Amino acid sequence: MKTRVLGFQEMDQTELRLVGGKGLNLGELTKIEGLRVPDGFIVTTEAYRQALQHNGKLDDLVDRLSLLKAGDRVQISEISKQIRQLIMAIEIPSEVAADVTAYLNRFGEDHAYAVRSSATAEDLPHASFAGQQDTYLNIVGVKSVLQHISRCWASLFTDRAVVYRMQNGFDHRQVYLAVIVQRMVFPQASGILFTADPITSNRKIVSIDAGFGLGEALVSGLVSADSYQVRDGEIVGKRIAAKQVAIYGRAEGGTETFAIDPAEREKQTLTEQQILQLERIGRQIEAYFGYPQDIEWCLDQEDVYVVQSRPITTLYPIPEAKDQANHVYISVGHQQMMTDAMKPLGLSFYLLTTPAPMRTAGGRLFVDITPLLSTTVGRDRLVALGQSDPLLKDAFATIIERDFIKIMPMEQQGPPPGNRGNANQQPGSTSSTEIDPSIVNELIARTENSIEQLRQNIQSKSGPELFAYIVDDMQNQLKKLLFDPQSTAVFMAAMDATAWINDKMEEWLGETHAADPLAQSVPHNITSEMGLALLEVADVIRPYPEVIEYLQHTKDENFLKELIKLEGGEICKVAIKDYLRKYGMRCAGEIDISRTRWSENPLTLVPLILGNIKSFEPGESSRRFEHGLQAASGQEQELLARLKTLPDGEQKAAETKQKIDLIRNFMGYREYPKYGMINRYFIYKLALLKEGEQLVQANVLEEPEDIFYLSFEELQEAVRASALDYRIISKRKDEYKRYEKLTPPRMITSDGEIIVGSYKRDNLPSGAIAGLAVSSGVIEGRARVMVTMDDADLEEGDILVTAFTDPSWTPLFVSIKGLVTEVGGLMTHGAVIAREYGLPAVVGVEDATKRIKDGDRIRVNGTEGYIEILR
Repeated sequence: MKTRVLGFQEMDQTELRLVGGKGLNLGELTKIEGLRVPDGFIVTTEAYRQALQHNGKLDDLVDRLSLLKAGDRVQISEISKQIRQLIMAIEIPSEVAADVTAYLNRFGEDHAYAVRSSATAEDLPHASFAGQQDTYLNIVGVKSVLQHISRCWASLFTDRAVVYRMQNGFDHRQVYLAVIVQRMVFPQASGILFTADPITSNRKIVSIDAGFGLGEALVSGLVSADSYQVRDGEIVGKRIAAKQVAIYGRAEGGTETFAIDPAEREKQTLTEQQILQLERIGRQIEAYFGYPQDIEWCLDQEDVYVVQSRPITTLYPIPEAKDQANHVYISVGHQQMMTDAMKPLGLSFYLLTTPAPMRTAGGRLFVDITPLLSTTVGRDRLVALGQSDPLLKDAFATIIERDFIKIMPMEQQGPPPGNRGNANQQPGSTSSTEIDPSIVNELIARTENSIEQLRQNIQSKSGPELFAYIVDDMQNQLKKLLFDPQSTAVFMAAMDATAWINDKMEEWLGETHAADPLAQSVPHNITSEMGLALLEVADVIRPYPEVIEYLQHTKDENFLKELIKLEGGEICKVAIKDYLRKYGMRCAGEIDISRTRWSENPLTLVPLILGNIKSFEPGESSRRFEHGLQAASGQEQELLARLKTLPDGEQKAAETKQKIDLIRNFMGYREYPKYGMINRYFIYKLALLKEGEQLVQANVLEEPEDIFYLSFEELQEAVRASALDYRIISKRKDEYKRYEKLTPPRMITSDGEIIVGSYKRDNLPSGAIAGLAVSSGVIEGRARVMVTMDDADLEEGDILVTAFTDPSWTPLFVSIKGLVTEVGGLMTHGAVIAREYGLPAVVGVEDATKRIKDGDRIRVNGTEGYIEILR
């Protein structure tokens, strides 16, 4: 059967399931003109299946393995070992052995070969699986080659390969192994070539690692490699390592490690000409495959051989530009406190909402700040924007210092560009001292009335009329509410007053973060009220043990219908329903319209309600609010009294009182425009899901939620035509799964380079982790590291450590004593609510959820901005 063994030139791109990712790529490499690839062949997955088919014991073991999770390491190790032993004991079928022998005779039976694994889930554009299966070098003779083919088959079930598949969602029963048998090259040097810098992700930089002998010394970490960076035919970086050992092939087979002569250890492995030759080869391979590559190469005399090439799967996609000029993009998710991937409909709605120059990449949104970087006024504005996020500010400084975007001549700059992307940074046209506090009630009423009109009017809309109505509402109502200068002036007055008080109190009284207590229990904060309101729901449920018992065990999303059968159930149901009526449009990642809202799955709130019942006494909501009022009042009185003792004290106190009033009157409103936006998003979503149901009935979609994988315009066309190529949905679902695993950068250039900022501080305690202080105070407690709200299991005194928080996390804030997030700034949601609740908080902590372990005892210094792990 011809498909048991194939030469490199005998396969095509459609045979991934037959030859695996590594084998497929090798076959493609042989088609590149002028490229040297050592001869060889592939023992296909057909041979693997033939050898292992109808083995009941093996099937049972793999089934047992498939029931485990990545954390079940002991059981994984035990079962995997049994599988490997079983595979090694299976005799290779005679037909397969005969085919292998025939190919070895063709290429030279006595020659040395490399025997490598090539899994069907390997070297793919979205999952490399690099190093998960085994490779054997310098294998001589038919018998030895056949033995090592069995070893490669068995290596499909090494512990590391099994866990990697679990973590990446691959079914063990659907992954098969081919084996590459390739003539050995015995090089004087070898290494790895990346056609994009693996450190910075810059696609313009080729990065080359090189060492003496076989590449195994580099891959296994035995030696440090020389490192060269090349850009457009010019060597722009070079580091020569002290190379202690090298691995070479032995005449009798196998490999051996040799010590390098001391006089040669710091010798440059490659000549300048060889380095540039490798860059050209790398770019040639990259152009053929169409995306950046991780390439293994070796140098024999003057000939460069390529022995492997795989896609680099860790690079973040570059936002698409409409021209070839340099561009710089900053993450919207880091400003909106939602760095998760968004589905296409979610991206589409946000793009329709904002007037900013937006681009998408990796399922996230980015603002193109190139126009701002091209003017002096724009650069100043970016630096000012960075004041609330030091990591972003430092990244701005880096990109400005490099002059990556050239400044236009003054005569071409014109008026300063508007900061169109974020209403929260637009200055109001009205002086803050002239704003009547009653305007807040008017603005809230205006928003509420507009939402109710939308809720009523949209009921009668369907088909093309519905889409036209949504577009009109977004343009003429939603944007008006979000970007109303009068609305912006209100919360900008509070933000400016906060900055003024912090600056002046430090200057006049030597007190830092003086405004933090002043922001506690401010009126009209719809988000902080949401957390207190859930405490009140807990108070309603607390007297009914039968309801509590039911809630502790139910997994039913329709649990509200069952409540009425229990004593007190009707009262509890009404309390939850009332809460959902006001806050049910919220959820984690709420700026993505496709996310499941609390009203759609009220079960999400149950752990939070039960936590409130467990941790607090009745009346906690009012006690907490009163405590905040007293803290704010006390801080106000103390500041004013101290100021009056200073020279010009009466005037300073009067100015300060005016600023305090601005904070107290207007800061709460800051959360309201977004609340209005999320309300409208939920109304739009419910209407569009009805259209999705119609498309399901017409056999256009498989489920209503498929609409989330289409843009607004694509969905509109699908509804109009009642037709769609469903392969688009399948493709988008696969893309979304890949995007979920990516970590978006704060800043990325059109070269793909990720600009990383850093904190410029040298006064931290030893071992402390730096962040941005956003809510003052120092607290010690147990770190509760949470990825999602579903992980909520908090106890009194816990400190929440997570990637980011948006308004949906607020109900958790009543149960914690401190906050640490990876994303955030001075005026982002988590910081504002932490100050209002009086929680010490540090945000912008790089990799906080990895560096701090769940259960660690930590100290959070929200005044100075750092965390200490006390363990």
